[in-house]
Amino acid sequence: MTTRMQDYLNASRLELGNTAGALGDGHWRYGVDDDGIGWLVLDCTSSSVNTISDKVLEQLDTHLSQIEAAMPKALVLRSSKSAGFAAGADINALAGLATDQAETLLGDAHAVLHRLQGLSCPTIAVIHGAALGAGFEVALACDYRVAIDGASFGLPEVQLGLHPGLGGTVRLPALIGPLQAMQMMLSGKSAHTRRAKDLGIADLVIEERHLRNAIAQIVSGKVKRKSRGVKDKAFDLAPARSLAAEKMRRKVEQKAPKAHYPAPHALIDIWVQHGHDPHAMQKAEIASFAGLLQSDTSKNLIRAFMLRQTLKQAAKGTCDIARVHVIGAGIMGSEIAAWTAMQGKRVTVSDPDGDALGKMVAHAAQICKDAHKDSLATRDTLDRLMPDPNGYGLRHADLVIEAGPENADTKTAIFADLAGKMKSGAILASNTSSLQLDGLTGHVPDKTRFAGLHFFNPVSKVPLVEIVSHGATDPQTRDQLMAFCAAINRLPVPVSDAPGFLVNRALMPYLLEALLLMDEGIPKARVDRAALEFGMPMGPVTLADQVGLDICLDVAESLNSSLDKPIADIPPILRDKVEAGDLGRKSGRGFYDWSDGTPKPVSNASIGPELTDRLILPMLNACAECLRKGVTDSVDQLDAAMIFATGFAPFRGGPMKYAGTRGYDAIRQRLSELEKAHGARFAPDPYWGEHA
Repeated sequence: MTTRMQDYLNASRLELGNTAGALGDGHWRYGVDDDGIGWLVLDCTSSSVNTISDKVLEQLDTHLSQIEAAMPKALVLRSSKSAGFAAGADINALAGLATDQAETLLGDAHAVLHRLQGLSCPTIAVIHGAALGAGFEVALACDYRVAIDGASFGLPEVQLGLHPGLGGTVRLPALIGPLQAMQMMLSGKSAHTRRAKDLGIADLVIEERHLRNAIAQIVSGKVKRKSRGVKDKAFDLAPARSLAAEKMRRKVEQKAPKAHYPAPHALIDIWVQHGHDPHAMQKAEIASFAGLLQSDTSKNLIRAFMLRQTLKQAAKGTCDIARVHVIGAGIMGSEIAAWTAMQGKRVTVSDPDGDALGKMVAHAAQICKDAHKDSLATRDTLDRLMPDPNGYGLRHADLVIEAGPENADTKTAIFADLAGKMKSGAILASNTSSLQLDGLTGHVPDKTRFAGLHFFNPVSKVPLVEIVSHGATDPQTRDQLMAFCAAINRLPVPVSDAPGFLVNRALMPYLLEALLLMDEGIPKARVDRAALEFGMPMGPVTLADQVGLDICLDVAESLNSSLDKPIADIPPILRDKVEAGDLGRKSGRGFYDWSDGTPKPVSNASIGPELTDRLILPMLNACAECLRKGVTDSVDQLDAAMIFATGFAPFRGGPMKYAGTRGYDAIRQRLSELEKAHGARFAPDPYWGEHA
């Protein structure tokens, strides 16, 4: 066997010490090797991913009793799961807890981690993959953290309307300093391998095959633990914390207003009050976490997390698609191809424009960089991505994705040219955003193996994909596309072949109403601020620019010609912009100037409920119509699609969850008022009355 192959195998095999057949009949295995090193391995039963549940911590406590009775030379904690160390806490268990139950559970968990932290031997957490949330907090209770190259660390609890609850608010500031720790906790962002080493989270960064040597270095005292700097110690003083907190509050309020997202503001408050006293900080952390768990924000953000899991679970079939051919190297084709190659598929891309193919390769490299891929992973992605101007890859592809212009004649011409070029049994999918598939089937090689695969721009940032079935689509074709989306780490939602499908059908009335408001003389910044204050991640005018004003016009015209119920008239300003070539972000200018990056609309004008309702209720009304007509199967699927495709205010739980909170009768009544004031486009859908 060559040395190179042996190195590869060594690097691929996890070092788990002497735990084969060792003590452990639950989530942990423990054994002591010939060097006197104890290995405590986390291997949650009946799961491919570790989570930190009350049972996991109870069993950890039991093992600590055994370890204290016969103390090893050092204790190594690690995961046996190839997916990584631990994904965090068991959200399902947390979601249903009352405040007192949560406080009791957290108090017991803190006691276990205190016991781990207090062991008299060195404790070493070995991290491969991700250590997130409670998983990271377990690692923080150890003396040392060894990162296998590619590891990442994060405390993303703010994304669930919470903050760290297992001592992270105390241990992380003590380790890397309060300012860096608060930044990590307030943003929820992860620190990848090198960044983790620079911050002081990881004491060593190594390849897997060097783990034994790294442990020996730690045990021999050759690896020094980071000590607190003078600047960090200054935050033991209340005035220093108060001064820093004011700056933090201002920055947090801009991105996560306290009225919508209380958790980061609560974290700042408890740090200001108790940052000098670890014991008091931990008590405050428990009380604050338990209280936040009862907030509407947390309940809705946890719901959004569950919806994500539901979409993933619906696509658990085996993916038989290994080779993909993309037709079109424009913005969407390039994004689809690059993302698919980065996820391990072999991709060929054809386009008559050679320059577009060159730009696609450069764009793929940038996507890899943005995803924190190292040089080797980027090289591997680019090796799998092949510019193919002559379309030779068609004959080998299991899936052909058409990503040409949004024009029916162009698409049918592309499909007609595929006859005899695709291999038998291959699936053809169109990335059309608005054209109904039934009108495109006349020239496809096999109607049963033709469907819509509607990605959203940018593919590397927006996780949702609509799987569109027309009348002749074979269910196996749909299921295979669902599995393909799961295999490339996207969230599939099945929808029927209705005008605009689901997301664009719901989104377009919102965007058009925004442009009509501008046409009435309301400044675009005020329109955008109304949506931002409601909780949308981006204002509708900015979003129209982001999507592309030409795409918005195409979708609006398609919907206007195919819907029974009218939507807003297309404002002349939209046509004028498109005719002038001001298409939004992709051309550098639309309604906003994008030359300096994403616009940040500023408006001091008051935002009343009238303005907000005119924007949001048309979207809700379209969602109701989609449910009534069976475009999607359930409220949950609809809410998930709108959250993960458009960013619909996740702290509200999705459009239909928001409608339910407000009350269907109230929604219907308000739409009737708007109909009288502004026209038939606001007429309440019958769904509201049928389900009130």
